[in-house]
Amino acid sequence: MHRPNRHDHGTASLSIAESSPPRFYYGWVMLPIATLGMICTGPAQTFGISAFNPSFREAFQLSETALASAYMAGTLLAASTLSHFGSLADRWGIRRIMTGVVVLFGGACIGASQVTGLFTLFLAFFFMRMLGQGALGLLSGNTLAYWFDRRLGTVEGVRNFGMAGAIAGFPVLNLALISLLGWRQALAVLGLGVWLIMLPLLALAFRNRPEDVGQRIDGLSESQWRKQVRDNRLLGNESGLSLREARRTLAFWVFAGSAAYWAMVSTAIIFSLIPLMQDRGMGTDQAALFMAVFAGGLAMMHLVAGWLADRFPLQKLLAASMLTMAASLCMIIVMRSPWQALIAGGLMGMAQASLVAAVGPVWPRFFGRAHLGRIRGVSITIMVAATSIGPVLLGGSNDFLGGYQPMLLVFAVMALPLAVVALRTRPPKIPDPSRDGETEPVSEAMVPEEVH
Repeated sequence: MHRPNRHDHGTASLSIAESSPPRFYYGWVMLPIATLGMICTGPAQTFGISAFNPSFREAFQLSETALASAYMAGTLLAASTLSHFGSLADRWGIRRIMTGVVVLFGGACIGASQVTGLFTLFLAFFFMRMLGQGALGLLSGNTLAYWFDRRLGTVEGVRNFGMAGAIAGFPVLNLALISLLGWRQALAVLGLGVWLIMLPLLALAFRNRPEDVGQRIDGLSESQWRKQVRDNRLLGNESGLSLREARRTLAFWVFAGSAAYWAMVSTAIIFSLIPLMQDRGMGTDQAALFMAVFAGGLAMMHLVAGWLADRFPLQKLLAASMLTMAASLCMIIVMRSPWQALIAGGLMGMAQASLVAAVGPVWPRFFGRAHLGRIRGVSITIMVAATSIGPVLLGGSNDFLGGYQPMLLVFAVMALPLAVVALRTRPPKIPDPSRDGETEPVSEAMVPEEVH
């Protein structure tokens, strides 16, 4: 007999089909909703906020150091709250918590349009980073893990492909809005846009889990689902390590640490990209070209890496990402021409896509879904905190060590031990409640069979 999931919320569960899979799996409705949720974090991402930085400096007569410090402080404070959003989602369901987050995030964007100085700008950064880049990103990222298992890497790749489009499109959109309306009205329009896109979807279409619509994960029939759980090829929604248990595993720290490393390094490079290019004898045109190739490589590799994540060990994909990131940094260190910038940007995009493809599915596959919000929330807390440190380290290298090369070299070397440790990481053992507490390992490296 199927036991009701203690985390089911929202729409009352319908009876679950016993024999054949559903003709239409509702998870394919959830995929575009999760993608739009991630895209709507754009106003709070570094690539979205950066378009407003010149307006902030001019309006409040701020130095670059003062602006960067406000951004760093707001981001660090925001990072400290994210595990709480994950806990709330574990308890009340993603739909309820995401609705509240969207309402507050849209309000934070509108509130940011009314800032009057450095302190209120810091508050705006805090609320936008906490609610948008942090909470909405966390909840959107967790959504698909409850609907897909064997195709999770592939659907995450599709979702991340959409996010790559946002990385390319948001700076252009924001600059156009600022030019047309002014920076204050542009922020207000972005907040209204978040409301108009997400609130109707959350009210009418969003569902927490397949059980809410009488289905099973991956669109399996009841008999198929039971067989896969029995064969230890699928973790039920009640299976999973607690946050304390997860933090005792090597796998948690390897994947969370690698994500934090990537966040620190990529944010540092993007934040300082124009002066970095100028230091190499190039200008804003080459910086724009770097970002274009980065976004293109990111988008294409998201689809490939997502497919790989469903067929190869996540540890190997993570190691490949670290090695590619090291290669990208080495190219940035030596680049002196536009063609070298093209190679560096493409490699960096491929590295980021590979890392996201490895880290996204690892949390439900290695640690289960019972406490997914808390576990992934802590990981994102570490990652968001790291984004605030990277620009300071790279800028300090330029100010006090005579250039960007010393810290870039340190960043490149840091990737190598992460790649080695990733290859030595093994999935933790997870107790299965359906077997009266019996503990069995997650199948080796989570390499699913083909889905028919």
